[in-house]
Amino acid sequence: MSKLILILAAQILLLTAFGEGGDFARTMNRKHFHKEEKLTHLRVYWHDILSGRNPSSIMIQPSVSNSSNAFGSITMMDNALTSDVPINSTVVGQAQGFYAGAAQRELGFLMAMNFAFTTGKYNGSTITILGRNTVFSTVREMPVVGGSGIFGFARGYVEARTKWFDQKSGDATVEYNCYVLHY
Repeated sequence: MSKLILILAAQILLLTAFGEGGDFARTMNRKHFHKEEKLTHLRVYWHDILSGRNPSSIMIQPSVSNSSNAFGSITMMDNALTSDVPINSTVVGQAQGFYAGAAQRELGFLMAMNFAFTTGKYNGSTITILGRNTVFSTVREMPVVGGSGIFGFARGYVEARTKWFDQKSGDATVEYNCYVLHY
């Protein structure tokens, strides 16, 4: 009899925990990760090429006004990330996403991009950056809001510094120092 009561109690617990749509989520204990959190610093150079026959960035929506601040513009990118300033340096990944003119009184963009790494131990891993970029500021900080692969559960920030800018073409090289906490 006590065996039957034990079986019924177990079934009730299972039905309560996993019945009626309750089986799609569960709270996990952090000890299941079996890893210590790490801080990784990455320095890459982002090459935004708007000119030439094979640009890495293409404006898909021009500015909604005739001002110089690019308000309302949207540019899609697939920019090379290199290990050094020259564009012919070793490519370590791609910056894929978009930037949109989001400021009316200054040149400021909403940046949404993945740094998709293609070499070494970071091959196949990404970090996701989403934030405000006022491009004429000396240093811009934007948050790292996620990642994949080695950078699972990533958080942190990046510092962007323009290394080279051609006013005529709009082409630019920007140094990104990425500080990423991950497991």
